[in-house]
Amino acid sequence: LSFFFLDDEYQWKGPFYFIQGADPQFGLMKAWAVGDTNSGDDEWGEEIKLAEQAVHAINKLNPKPKFFVLCGDLIHGMPGTQWRKDQEQDLKNVLKNTDQDIPLVFVSGNHDIGNTPTRETIDNYCKNWGDDYFSFWVGGVFFLVLNSQLYFDSSKCPELKQAQDMWLNEQLAIAEKHKCKHIIVFQHIPLFLRKPDEDHDYFNFEKSVRQEIMEKFHKAGIKAVFSGHYHRNAGGSYRGLEMVVSSAIGCQLGEDTHGLRVVIVTDEKIVHRYYSLNELNSQGIEKELLDMLAKQN
Repeated sequence: LSFFFLDDEYQWKGPFYFIQGADPQFGLMKAWAVGDTNSGDDEWGEEIKLAEQAVHAINKLNPKPKFFVLCGDLIHGMPGTQWRKDQEQDLKNVLKNTDQDIPLVFVSGNHDIGNTPTRETIDNYCKNWGDDYFSFWVGGVFFLVLNSQLYFDSSKCPELKQAQDMWLNEQLAIAEKHKCKHIIVFQHIPLFLRKPDEDHDYFNFEKSVRQEIMEKFHKAGIKAVFSGHYHRNAGGSYRGLEMVVSSAIGCQLGEDTHGLRVVIVTDEKIVHRYYSLNELNSQGIEKELLDMLAKQN
């Protein structure tokens, strides 16, 4: 990601797009099928094929996306489980084939660092995939990658949650100073699935935590939060902040197809559309979205 830290990325240069994927989660399809999500994840051939299909579709796109972000649950095996290392290695082998001009951005999910992460599980993730939270600039747009597990349950590492909170406040102050075009957030767990005041469950944030973060994001002028975790497409909005929940590359828990989201960033707005892997592979991005990219400001 080093070239994102160049100074000229603070400047708006016209519309661009990126690809968001979520939950390749090597091992879940078998575990889900056999009804054993703790140790039934000893096969992931199906997920390898889907991840290969995703990489293939992305490599064919013209113009190229600015980056490909994977919003967590890279693999199914929780920290300390049997197949984890193999799942990670197999995913890395697939991702190595991504066009070298398309940087990969990784977001940590609950399966990557545990439902209740510890300093050790987070360190282990960072060694494998890079920082669990960081920021970068692309063409005048400021992107924040967050570790949403610290908001879900930081009981075993409260000091790490505190560190992320402080860092986030600093980043939002930087964004304000630079007068960026848009601020966009990536995290694994959605703030909410459809409505800002919906009940708390496994797939969203606890209400008081959610309220605090939504307010902070709203005040900072954040335009959109992109997440995964739900294995279905969903979303809603809170006071101008759009919450986008994308279905999985891997196992589907609803009616959606294995897919990726194409996200176009224009001067005024952020436009996105979810494509099935088959659709993206065979047809690419539709004309109306390509036209948005072609409009030079």
